[in-house]
Amino acid sequence: MTFFSLISAFLLDQWRPGSDRNRFVLLFLSYADWLEQYFNTGARRHGIAAWIAAMTPVLILWGWVYYLLHGLNPLLGWAWNVITLYLTMGFRQFSYSFTEIKDALKNGDLLLARKLLKELHGVKADKLDSQEIARVTIERGLVYSHRYVFGIIVCFAVLPGPLGPVLYRLAELLDERWSDRPDAFGDFAAKAFQIIDWLPARLTALSFAIAGNFEDAVYCWRAQAASWVDQNQGIILASGAGALGVCLGDPSEEAGGTHYRPELGVGEEADVDFLQSTVGLVWRTLVLWLLLLLMLDIAGWAG
Repeated sequence: MTFFSLISAFLLDQWRPGSDRNRFVLLFLSYADWLEQYFNTGARRHGIAAWIAAMTPVLILWGWVYYLLHGLNPLLGWAWNVITLYLTMGFRQFSYSFTEIKDALKNGDLLLARKLLKELHGVKADKLDSQEIARVTIERGLVYSHRYVFGIIVCFAVLPGPLGPVLYRLAELLDERWSDRPDAFGDFAAKAFQIIDWLPARLTALSFAIAGNFEDAVYCWRAQAASWVDQNQGIILASGAGALGVCLGDPSEEAGGTHYRPELGVGEEADVDFLQSTVGLVWRTLVLWLLLLLMLDIAGWAG
């Protein structure tokens, strides 16, 4: 039922788009903030304890509800899976934000494109030109599509019931919330998400390669990804850039000033046309995953 759970969640998201800050997320972040106040002494071991205290109750509760509903009626368990996917995924947000920025650049409205990039992705964009806006938008879009679509799909297919999507989303939220602390409290949250994201990141990169230019994607993955600070993110961006035939990386304007990053990809400089190509790559990758899961479901039924 993996395929039909995903299809139902996507249809629900199209009908009533969710938000990356829905009530489920906001409630968990409030809980995480409370744990940080209680546990944070700057020591790594207390960060480990806080991470376990944040994850364990939610996973136990979520799994218990699933198995309770599934025991009453398998359709209720399936419905819980659909609700979980709806709360943890965000495909409509990715496509909507991409379309808004693409239309602004296509109309030559740099001010609007900068404003949208700042509002939707939190990027300091006041001095970016159209090519830089396109490059940063493509980077954010590739990472976003992985974390809010393909990473969730992989974990849903690998782990039982709804535990995979919940584990992935909560670990990503704790990494986002705690890893930028000046002390060692958030070190474990960052490391834990790296480990959890190890397999999903590589499967997403492989999917981009299959859905795009396979030879260039694999070359960029092998030759360039290791130069990126975040290895999982580097693999996704390198493979995506190679699949699209676009150059990513280079200087990025951040809160602390200009941040210089290794160049990724081969081919042309990013522009508005590559934004549409990125949307096409993500759609082809999604169709690839859905077909694969459908075949696996059919094989399971036949067995």
